[in-house]
Amino acid sequence: MQRIISIGRRSLLAMGMLLIAALAGKFTAAHAQNCRIIGTQTYCDNGVSGQRIGSTTYWNDGSSSQRLGNFTYNSDGTSSQRIGSYSYNSDGTSSQTVGNFTYFSDGRTCHRSGNQVFCN
Repeated sequence: MQRIISIGRRSLLAMGMLLIAALAGKFTAAHAQNCRIIGTQTYCDNGVSGQRIGSTTYWNDGSSSQRLGNFTYNSDGTSSQRIGSYSYNSDGTSSQTVGNFTYFSDGRTCHRSGNQVFCN
């Protein structure tokens, strides 16, 4: 966590979207989290961390999330599909990203600011 690696906006957006999609299935509204992306590492204030290798993020609880095209597949069997600004999760929830904000159907909101993601 010593150095924040500067990456391109498009790459950061892709990582942010993967992070938001992956976190959508990992937490409930009772477990708000704020996460920071440093290079290929993700650190969240609720103790969750992960490392992205290629299109897969490996989480510290032993689970993983892989992005293939517009789909994200989680090792627990859940998945999501992105269509335009909307993401549809296999558990029936959905979200819409507008600018730097992602609004979830369960009332949660995440805001991406630089290399950080803040969720309520």
